[in-house]
Amino acid sequence: MVADGRLFGGKITENIAKVIVGKEQTIRLLLTALLADGHVLLEDVPGTGKTKLAKTLAKTIQADYARIQFTPDLLPSDITGLNVFHRQQNAFVLRKGPVFTNILLADEINRATPRTQAGLLECMEERQVTIDGETYTPGCPFFVIATQNPVETAGTFPLPEAQLDRFMMKLSMGLPDREEELAILERYLDREPLADLTSVVTLEDLDKARTEAGCVYVHPCIREYMVELVAATRRGEDILMGVSPRGSLCLLRCAKAYAYLEGRGYVIPDDVRALAVPVLAHRIVMGFGAEGSVSTRELVEQIVASIPVPTEDFTK
Repeated sequence: MVADGRLFGGKITENIAKVIVGKEQTIRLLLTALLADGHVLLEDVPGTGKTKLAKTLAKTIQADYARIQFTPDLLPSDITGLNVFHRQQNAFVLRKGPVFTNILLADEINRATPRTQAGLLECMEERQVTIDGETYTPGCPFFVIATQNPVETAGTFPLPEAQLDRFMMKLSMGLPDREEELAILERYLDREPLADLTSVVTLEDLDKARTEAGCVYVHPCIREYMVELVAATRRGEDILMGVSPRGSLCLLRCAKAYAYLEGRGYVIPDDVRALAVPVLAHRIVMGFGAEGSVSTRELVEQIVASIPVPTEDFTK
């Protein structure tokens, strides 16, 4: 099982690296969320490769892919679908929306109205779609990658805390350094790498990997360490709201998936430390006027640095 995890992650990472240059850790965290059956919010400026990363992942694992461009006039039915009257059949027929897929890219999600943003909530959390009283199942697996631009905020609708909490991780790709940008120009000089990309794993392989990742052992002291980290996010005069129990469960599931991709059958403290910021930071709400003093990312980093790391035999 352990070797399978390293091989599984290695094949996918290597294939995505044929298109995306120099973002190995972001890719690993994205795979971690995919194995842990969560969703990811990518926050970055335009042009950093967020859409291409989603399309490359879908092609790599042989999954169905759909994209929604969120705009202020987008309706919930544009996401979920609706029943349309078919004259020849003299009956209403379901016209499925983009959520009936495996990997859904919700592009610039904060440009849609709160009503439309909420249209994704049931799909993301419950893995179901309700249309005219009938319940349907979207894709299996169903993985949402939402993007938003942190700079251009005019005319946007910030995601409410309830919806932010539905995202297992919040990631940022960041701009490439000089060497990486030169490599991008070289790679895209005379061809489009995505067009030549082939699948390296199937959805059946992904389902098997998810099952194996769920069997990774978590020592009691590691679980106590996670609880200490989460509890620390609920203390402090500048903190309005800390991490919820859903965040604790997400940290647990991500730690197991991360250890699996590292080729281990057990979780170690370094797994938890690597995941603390992407899993916990976006779930913390700072009090009014406190945002300028310290960001939630810096707060989680301070918490991780201040809490003692357990030292045990984590294999049993």
